Amino acid sequence: MCTNDLSCFSFCLQCKEFTFHTGYEVLVQRLLDGRKMCKDVEDLLKQRAQAEERYGKELVQIARKAGGQTEINTLKAAFERLKQQIESVGNSHIQLAVMLKDELKGIEEFRERQKEQRKKYESAMERMQKNKLSHYKKTMESKKTYEQKCKEADEAEQSFERTSASGNQKQTEKSQNKAKQCRDAANEAENVYKQNIEQLDKVRTEWEQEHIKTCEVFQLQECDRITILRNSLWVHCNQLSMQCVKDDELYEEVRVSLENCVVESDIDYFIKTKMTGTQPPGNYSDRSHQMSHPLALGCGSAALSTGSEGTDGVYASIFVNEQARITSSQDYRVLYDYTAQNTDELDINEGDIVAVIEESEDGWWTAERNGQRGFVPGSYLERI
Repeated sequence: MCTNDLSCFSFCLQCKEFTFHTGYEVLVQRLLDGRKMCKDVEDLLKQRAQAEERYGKELVQIARKAGGQTEINTLKAAFERLKQQIESVGNSHIQLAVMLKDELKGIEEFRERQKEQRKKYESAMERMQKNKLSHYKKTMESKKTYEQKCKEADEAEQSFERTSASGNQKQTEKSQNKAKQCRDAANEAENVYKQNIEQLDKVRTEWEQEHIKTCEVFQLQECDRITILRNSLWVHCNQLSMQCVKDDELYEEVRVSLENCVVESDIDYFIKTKMTGTQPPGNYSDRSHQMSHPLALGCGSAALSTGSEGTDGVYASIFVNEQARITSSQDYRVLYDYTAQNTDELDINEGDIVAVIEESEDGWWTAERNGQRGFVPGSYLERI
């Protein structure tokens, strides 16, 4: 019985096993490399989202820290517009960070789905591989047994031929029986070997079919991965481009407001709101000024007597105007803005807190704010 065909068949099985196993490992490594690329894209989007969020929050904080303006003109209006747009730009970058996080979440979910599917097919392939390896070892062992039995049968037949030549009948019969037993054992080993080869070929066929199905699934996974990552990076670039366009549109509004900034208008506005009158203040000894401001020079409600001079050439002693009422210092809240018209008056703004030193029934009170003292309209104040 020639064993060349069976040996060649076993060798062919070994070659196929090596080829398929090596190709499968290369394919699995390809998928692992693709999974790593998914992780790299996730890390990029995550870090970019964190950077956009930090940048946006810093812009909002910068815009809100800049002080507000109580006096508005064209330049300050442009400055207020700039602060508003900086805050808007910051909020848009924060929104971009939210979109990047959503994109990141989608990639993470896709990667996990692929991982679960790949593990399922890898487990099936591992079971098939172990089963095939077990049958292959069993076939190789039956091959060795078969070859050994064939060798023993050949030796027994050669011994029988030598014994037959010697003419010893008893030894001849004994050798003949032994050769027959060895040949029967070899035939039985051959049948076992054939059965193992058939079983191994069946297992190998099943393994090969599973391998083909797994490769098809892995190829689909690879196509999905490339498509998903390509689209994700494309969307990411579109988001960044749109962000740049949006930033420029917001800053363009600031540039338009700056174009409306007129130097002459701002100066005229300042003069109009801060002017102190068209005539210079009169002498404090002027009777009309004393009539309108009996508390001149902050000397209370005392007025100089118009009687005859004393023998020493000075005015007579002063007397207290009964219309004035001296009070202790009290805090009042300013209800309306008032711009001083004379140097002995005090500028006050709505919401200021002033200390009233003296009150007068003629409506002009002496008030003090930040160390400065002067006359203010009493009707503009409200006691706290």
